[in-house]
Amino acid sequence: MLYLLIAVMVLAWSFNFIVAKLTLEEVPPVTLLFLRVLLSNAILLALYFGRRAYRQQQRLQEGDWKWFALLGLFGIAGNQAGFTIGLNYTTVPHSSLIISLSPVMVLLLATRMKLEALTPLKAIGMMLSFAGVAVLVSEHGFGTESATFGGDLITFAGSICFALYTVYGKKVADRYDTLSLNTYTYLFGGAAVFLFTGWEMTSVNWLALSWKAWLGALYMAAMASVLAYMIFYYALTKISASRVIAFSYLQPVLATLLSILLLGDKLTTHLLVGGALVLVGVALAERGRG
Repeated sequence: MLYLLIAVMVLAWSFNFIVAKLTLEEVPPVTLLFLRVLLSNAILLALYFGRRAYRQQQRLQEGDWKWFALLGLFGIAGNQAGFTIGLNYTTVPHSSLIISLSPVMVLLLATRMKLEALTPLKAIGMMLSFAGVAVLVSEHGFGTESATFGGDLITFAGSICFALYTVYGKKVADRYDTLSLNTYTYLFGGAAVFLFTGWEMTSVNWLALSWKAWLGALYMAAMASVLAYMIFYYALTKISASRVIAFSYLQPVLATLLSILLLGDKLTTHLLVGGALVLVGVALAERGRG
């Protein structure tokens, strides 16, 4: 049953790239970001208050609002803005492979903050991963003449935000259950998103959005933001983090295959070489952590 749930998680995240790319054809990226966070908050709050019938709610402890403000800023506002806006200007294969760098970014931050030691295997893994990203980014050239360069950089910035979210999340993770942790994070993250994107919402013709656009935003919220993360944290309580992360290596591979089949993306030499370097590098870096 556990591995079936993990398969659902990987598929949900893989299809999320396809759904987002298709939805972005109709919905501007900032609007889609707003919708995803709004719907995610609605679902999480419904689950949070709905469970009080059989379990006492876990209230926000004094002083922890500062940590959740940081988690919301990096993990929701920064990370999801990087994903959504970045994907609008790059391809699904590029986006999925750059996002798969998150474990390496976490490791880099942890070593800089002296939370982990930098071993030779970790260093080799990091260098290979960043070399792979350089190969990917160079596929269409650098700077303004590249069709994907800007999107790749925005996606990379989102990956950095997720790494910061992961590192700072350790400050409160052991004091809250999964639902409470995600609910409070999304509440603070939603406040940041609404603050910076609210101005654009007044110019959106909401009635003109098709049912496909609403369905796409709902999928991104319900499946990729809520269900997949619930499964992820549940899996961490049953098996080691390294085994859970091992399954996540399938995500960029599946997302790339899906984009080739459904979106008509091409399998290029840059993609094969860069993708291989990224995945091998991440695997080595994770292995070096033991």
